[in-house]
Amino acid sequence: MPVLLHKSRLLSLLAAILIAGFLTTTIASYLVSKNSLIRGVTEQSLPLTSDTIYSEIQRDLVRPIFISSTMAHDTFLREWVLRGEKDPRNIVRYLREIKDKYSTVTAFFVSEHTGRYYYAGGILKKINPHEPRDTWYYRVRKMQEPYETNVDVDMANRDTLTVFINYRVLDFKGNYIGATGVGLTMNTIGRTIDNYQARFKRRVYFVDGRGEIKLAGSSMPTSSRSIRAMSGISGIADKILNNRQQASRLHYANDNGNVWVNSRYLPELGLFLIVEQDENQILQPMVHIFWVNLAISTLVTLLVLLLAFYALNRYQKHLEALATFDQLTQLYNRQTFEVLFERAQLELGRSKQPLSVLLLDVDYFKRVNDTYGHLAGDRILRNLADKLRELLRDSDVIARWGGEEFVVLLRDCDLTQALVVANNLRKAIAEHDFSLPQQVTVSIGASQYAESDDLTSFFARVDTALYVAKQGGRDQIAAR
Repeated sequence: MPVLLHKSRLLSLLAAILIAGFLTTTIASYLVSKNSLIRGVTEQSLPLTSDTIYSEIQRDLVRPIFISSTMAHDTFLREWVLRGEKDPRNIVRYLREIKDKYSTVTAFFVSEHTGRYYYAGGILKKINPHEPRDTWYYRVRKMQEPYETNVDVDMANRDTLTVFINYRVLDFKGNYIGATGVGLTMNTIGRTIDNYQARFKRRVYFVDGRGEIKLAGSSMPTSSRSIRAMSGISGIADKILNNRQQASRLHYANDNGNVWVNSRYLPELGLFLIVEQDENQILQPMVHIFWVNLAISTLVTLLVLLLAFYALNRYQKHLEALATFDQLTQLYNRQTFEVLFERAQLELGRSKQPLSVLLLDVDYFKRVNDTYGHLAGDRILRNLADKLRELLRDSDVIARWGGEEFVVLLRDCDLTQALVVANNLRKAIAEHDFSLPQQVTVSIGASQYAESDDLTSFFARVDTALYVAKQGGRDQIAAR
């Protein structure tokens, strides 16, 4: 029981050290990698994504601004207006050519003088300052900037939500004479933004100076209208909208964890580009690796513990074998025999069965060692042990008592029977070929254990019997 307890404590300590080491290494590695990854995303990856999207916006979305600017400075358009807008078919044909050439959803011109709204299909209507749908025109008329980007429904296209580039048109003296421009459907813009999001694995959208969401992909909730009203980002909305000079690196928390934000103002569109990255999405591969590392660490810990358990058992069995058996003959040693004899004593008190002991000594063994060497002597002892195992019962206990002496415990055997066994052993050994020029014999002392005996007195009597046998001429049996 104490051995088992010490083994359990040792294995528990080893397990604790391994678990603590693996956990410390895995968690420390995870935290260092996490911080490094987040720093890389916020300082490099997100800004780079924003720059890339901005470059592509200049190609994909700023192109309509260029078209609108070309229209606003077109000599034909301005001269046609200044000549009194005669023959509307000319301007309609012009707008149709713009629309077809540049594949826009619409091309338009609104005259300040007549209030007419021209588009590729003809004259759509006359604008009215009291009409809510026409407020955009009067806003453009008062603007200082040359153009604006506006999201509105397009009456000429079944009220489809459209991104309009509204460009102020000035005559050759700088006087305001109307507004022109082109439009792209929100579906087109949405697909472009969805493409950005799919490529960069981040959320991308645009807001105006008031924080109103103007352009977004299909993943943006339809209920979202302003970042000032959105959970999480509302806390940093002012920092985004008040910074038009340089890109902002911010973050906010939501129900799923931290969200890292990079924002920049795009003067060409008059909008803020916002790129968001969920921290959980960044860390998902790392979390997977973290759990894989923990699983591997657990497996390694179990394997080490199994190997340690196996090694301890082997070592313990080896120590037990050293403590129990004689290494030369593989018989029990003297200490083990004494333990087994004491156990037989206790059994004798219950069973009342006779118990006898034989003590054997190899005759002239010193002469064998001196003449043929210790290796020959060791071979005789091993062969003698094998012969004893062969001749005795499985229930009999055989041990090496010391040097060239062997002891045999005979259960359920009185002295008369023990003498018969002893004589059979003596004769068999004397007749056995030990591969030596001289004969090998043994002297045997025998005695029956009595309940009044103690261990010391009994073995003294057996030893006396052996002495008598040797004094009688050797290759003899004596009993006491």
